[in-house]
Amino acid sequence: MKYRKLGDSDLEVSEIALGSWLTYGVGIEAEKARACLGEAFVQGINFIDTANVYGRGAAETFLGEALHGRPRDSYMLATKVYFPMSDSDRGLSAKQIEKQLDASLARLKTDFVDLYQCHRYDDATPIEETMEALTRAVASGKVRYIGFSEWPADRIRAALDMAGVAKFVSSQPQYSLLWREPEDEVIPLCAANGISQIVWSPLGQGVLSGKYDPDSPPPRDSRAASDDMGGYMTRLMQPAVLRAVQRLKPIAEEAGLTLPQFALAWVLREPNVASAIIGASRPEQVRENAHASGVIVDTQLFLRAEAIIDEALTGQPA
Repeated sequence: MKYRKLGDSDLEVSEIALGSWLTYGVGIEAEKARACLGEAFVQGINFIDTANVYGRGAAETFLGEALHGRPRDSYMLATKVYFPMSDSDRGLSAKQIEKQLDASLARLKTDFVDLYQCHRYDDATPIEETMEALTRAVASGKVRYIGFSEWPADRIRAALDMAGVAKFVSSQPQYSLLWREPEDEVIPLCAANGISQIVWSPLGQGVLSGKYDPDSPPPRDSRAASDDMGGYMTRLMQPAVLRAVQRLKPIAEEAGLTLPQFALAWVLREPNVASAIIGASRPEQVRENAHASGVIVDTQLFLRAEAIIDEALTGQPA
């Protein structure tokens, strides 16, 4: 496992991080989740990402119990705040940040988190209030560093322009061969200001694993079959896209990698990416994905893959 510096912080995070969205505490049995967590540590993964809203606290509760007794300096823990935790608890107001942070720490059974992230931007709260509350959280020792997820570039700039507040060190965008939007503004802006990317969905919700047959319906127990993401999977499950993904398999083999490893290596080719977050329901998945760290891939193979995907997404030859 290789490690990268997280923005302008002193955190050295593993290139592969273990996530807990739709899995731990809610999606899979506790025993399997513990096995995945154990395998992550065996593979050198030191970075664990969660959020208060995952299972309305269930993911944090699972991690708090599973990590209990493990030396706190042996891993780095990131969680998030913003989405509704009740009919009245949501957003990034000072009151909510203080309340939700304390609740997260209690569930995680820890005195501090290494990274506390704004899960989205809160249009209902002045950015000054949010940043000042985050700054107090850092000063209290409950939070080491702060980050954000899916903030638009203009809001990132607004935070960067504020004086006397804690500075963001991380951005958590969706980023993969199937979704390259952060390359337009967010990655350049962050790279120029000491902010690293922690990528979610680097495998395009599993589409880039190559497990979906373009000529057959998705398995009933798959994420694509339920698509509880507001139709997000529909775009990725177009037959043209699935056929393009199948065409990536021989390119991955030429690189000496499985398709998931190739897709993760593509994300990690970007210097501003500190870590790619994987989800796993089986230890074997953790092991396979972890082996994407540190691999060297011919740039021409990545360019060929990009051309295939671009043509499928746009309908225009690259």
